[in-house]
Amino acid sequence: MFHIVLLYLALSSYTKAAFSLLAMASDPTTSTVSKRSDTTCSSMTATKRVYYQLRPLTKHFGMEALGCDMTSIDLSDQHFLQELRQDLIQHRVLLFRKQKNLSGQRQVDISNALGTVESTFYKHPRSPHPDIFRVSNNEEEGCTGVGRSGWHIDGTFQMRPFSYQTMYFPSVSRGGDTYFIPLHEFYDSLPAKTRQRYDQLWMVTDRRQAPVHPLVYQHPFRNETTMLFHCGKPFVSGWFQDRVIESDDGSRLQRVVNTHELLPSEPIQAELTKEIESKMDELGLKMQWQAGDFMMNDNLGLAHFASDGTQEDPEEVGLRILHRTTIVGGPETVPQKVDGRQSFTTL
Repeated sequence: MFHIVLLYLALSSYTKAAFSLLAMASDPTTSTVSKRSDTTCSSMTATKRVYYQLRPLTKHFGMEALGCDMTSIDLSDQHFLQELRQDLIQHRVLLFRKQKNLSGQRQVDISNALGTVESTFYKHPRSPHPDIFRVSNNEEEGCTGVGRSGWHIDGTFQMRPFSYQTMYFPSVSRGGDTYFIPLHEFYDSLPAKTRQRYDQLWMVTDRRQAPVHPLVYQHPFRNETTMLFHCGKPFVSGWFQDRVIESDDGSRLQRVVNTHELLPSEPIQAELTKEIESKMDELGLKMQWQAGDFMMNDNLGLAHFASDGTQEDPEEVGLRILHRTTIVGGPETVPQKVDGRQSFTTL
């Protein structure tokens, strides 16, 4: 009898362990993590290589990537890069904390692994690399007032707005937060009449390539609706609107852009700003930076804005330094609406 009891207990323990392993295998949020130190970026499991753990930043978007040192990970490892790209497309933000001493060259190398770095900004003398945009609340340390003109995505003055950007903070200030809003969720949260009106608007830019972009279009990688705008006064000269006409053979109606009438920029920019601010608590992220933070974000899926605190006196709140790169994608990133119409120039 004693042997039977021992056998029963052993089988019971084995069954519980087996069911526990099955539950972990069926749970997509469960991952096997290396017992190595936090500076080790990868470990082998029976089925795949795991490079980091993911912890949500918000319920709608953004993940903190744990257990990975981006200063030393092998950038020639295609499995790592594939995982990084997939997670960036899915989550739109990947935040790596405690990335001490990330050099300018290393940040540029990581950026080039995601696409092609394209630098369109002023080269500050203190920048650690020609392709690093150095931003600060002290003009001797970096460019000031950056990101403060209004909610926006980066690169609206180009035919292909930037696909991604990276942000590294060697030094942070108290209250120097950056705000992010997910554009798909923001668009879906609007009333139907507002969505319909926005879907007919095109933003007319007035800088560099001076493209005309659809306010509402399809994200090139996420297969969902996103938006493209800049709420800063210097970046937009106005808005075109769709009108409905007959096709050449008279068989159907079609929408075309009315380029003969320019709507003023400010009312729509003010409306977008008000709508975003009303949704921030529900949808957005007010990113409170820590020294050593390194973030990659989906510039086509998120709008952002630098808070008031980013320009406070460094003697009172501390020195804020941001190193930023901007990454351009291929021809698929030219904004295109669901009906096939793309961004264009009037020149």
